[in-house]
Amino acid sequence: MKSNILFSIFSVLLGLTFVSCDKDNDADTTKPVIKLEEPANGEVLRIGGDVHFEAEFSDDVMLGSYLVEIHSNFDGHSHKAPSSRATSEEVPFFFKKSYDLSGKRNSHEHHHDIVIPENTKPGNYHFMVYCTDAAGNQTLVSREVVLSHDAEEHHHEE
Repeated sequence: MKSNILFSIFSVLLGLTFVSCDKDNDADTTKPVIKLEEPANGEVLRIGGDVHFEAEFSDDVMLGSYLVEIHSNFDGHSHKAPSSRATSEEVPFFFKKSYDLSGKRNSHEHHHDIVIPENTKPGNYHFMVYCTDAAGNQTLVSREVVLSHDAEEHHHEE
């Protein structure tokens, strides 16, 4: 009698183990895809202007959000002479903002809400885009950009 009860308990536990393993196999482990169209790698962005951002995001199940981060890359990668407009009031530019993509599997994003202040220190910067899907999988795409007072003004085509 005891062996039948132990066997029954063991069978139930073993069955639950297989069921939970099957559910784990159904978990979304595929990272989302980012196709960053703008800005391009090496693009020179105008200080005092806005950044033309354009990207395609997709996921096999469901997107969650994307984050744009821009930070200085002043660690010796450039040997350019400092800008003649440089002043002691210039500060490295830093931008970090998250955007919601919940409920979408694909999204084309185009905006100009990143504005580079006039007192930004010219130089090399990293432009990073992270996309996280609803399951928490994350993809990163990065670009090297240059912020300059002398960059051509970007003309917006809507």
